[in-house]
Amino acid sequence: MNIISDFLVIGTGIAGLSYALKVADQGPVSLITKRDIDITATQLAQGGIAAVSSPEDSFSSHAEDTMVAGAQLPNREIVDLVVEAGPKAVADLIDWGVNFSRNEADQYDLTREGGHSHRRILHAKDATGREIERALVEAAQKHPNITLYQQHIAVDLITENKVLRQTLDVNRCLGAYILDIKNNKVIAFGARFTVLATGGAGKVYLYTCNPDIATGDGVAIGWRAGATVANMEFMQFHPTTLYHPHAKSFLISEAVRGEGAILRRRDGYAFMPDYHQLKDLAPRDIVARAIDNEMKKHGDDCVFLDITHMSADYIRDRFPTIYQTCLEYGIDMTKVPIPVVPAAHYLCGGLQVDRNGETCIRNLFAIGEVACTGLHGANRLASNSLLEGIVFAKSAADASRQRCSESYPPLPPIEPWDCGSATNSDEEVVVAHNWDEVRRSMWNYVGIVRSDKRLHRALRRINQIQQEIVEYYWDFYITSDLIELRNITTVAKLIIQSALMRRESRGLHFTIDYPQTDDENFCHDTVIPGPRIPATQNQAT
Repeated sequence: MNIISDFLVIGTGIAGLSYALKVADQGPVSLITKRDIDITATQLAQGGIAAVSSPEDSFSSHAEDTMVAGAQLPNREIVDLVVEAGPKAVADLIDWGVNFSRNEADQYDLTREGGHSHRRILHAKDATGREIERALVEAAQKHPNITLYQQHIAVDLITENKVLRQTLDVNRCLGAYILDIKNNKVIAFGARFTVLATGGAGKVYLYTCNPDIATGDGVAIGWRAGATVANMEFMQFHPTTLYHPHAKSFLISEAVRGEGAILRRRDGYAFMPDYHQLKDLAPRDIVARAIDNEMKKHGDDCVFLDITHMSADYIRDRFPTIYQTCLEYGIDMTKVPIPVVPAAHYLCGGLQVDRNGETCIRNLFAIGEVACTGLHGANRLASNSLLEGIVFAKSAADASRQRCSESYPPLPPIEPWDCGSATNSDEEVVVAHNWDEVRRSMWNYVGIVRSDKRLHRALRRINQIQQEIVEYYWDFYITSDLIELRNITTVAKLIIQSALMRRESRGLHFTIDYPQTDDENFCHDTVIPGPRIPATQNQAT
């Protein structure tokens, strides 16, 4: 059975839902999510959305902060485009029903985070993402043209090259093969426009504050189809996630530091003034490396985030989610500092797209964390992610709607999924073991501080695991676990290859072999084109 619609949107965070809502009046939308609709990274976002909202602030200031945080690697044209679109993006969210926090004067309560020179972060207490997700989900579920498919995971994209078994000058995306997880059946979803809004890849690493769904699916399937990736070496490690044996990498928002919290060693020493003039409000890459260095130098398992100098009532009101969660683990943040460690948080690279969010494969768009738009460069400025997601959702939607009016050849017939001679597997332990080994290798060898020796060691092991996966993939029926393992291994290899290509230290990529920044040779994106796929190659590869 094939399902045909005008728009196929894979992912239900701020980017995917915003795009779906903006095109749904134009035609039917198939909305795909591999868990429930609100299980997204957006839903977990605590801090807020950055947008110029006060007369004391300016677009030029926001843009300059973005350039500095990104180690001068962001595309200034894209930075200006996104920053200037910020107020309209916020207005759209408010129109969809998002309730941002207000102060006693009934104005939006703007906070400040690391790397920002002004207060420009709109938030909903410390659960901004949850409020945005709520409003967008409600709007999407009410729209008659949006059909939701939960518990469905993308397997591979369908392209014109594969369907026609020709190598065309301009390859066109025709949809995707999607696994219905509950019924264990692969369905071909055909569409005029396909949008990857699948989020990030934090689960490539052993320790991450990302949800379990963040397995780099969009990057992997896009690259396998022939799309180009860029800047995959720049994985952002959030400096402050809760350190507790029973906590599953709960993120402590950067807004806590924005409101005055201080990072301290176990002995109480405030160490950030030793690393940067902005102290605890330095960009994330600098703070994460500082914490990593302090832990290694002093043999500590964590450092401590101290906001106890603020009033208890203020802390409970401003950070209710963080306060309650810490309390559940026996930590009263109004009385004692919070133990924290860095964890993989945000992929600044991804599928390379133009200013409309379109990849080099025609009619294939990538928006949100899955994309490399040129906004973040070597390090993302705090709270620019939600902004980027909604701004590029609008750009992609505008381009899609405009193209709908153009002369468009009909979709060629799409063949059903061919599982060949695959059988059921009785060795799921192989998948679990390889999953764990990929993540440990990435954490140990491709983490906050890198070296060529560590990177080559990781690459050798990832290559071996990838070969095992290829053999396993062809022999047995696919499962969601196998699809995710295949994807995180693909993404892991792209991260390592990109890191080896950048022979300098810049932003999130720090290597002891090349500790200096080399603007003359490396102030450019790290680009890896997608593989040239023979037109006769089987659709499942």
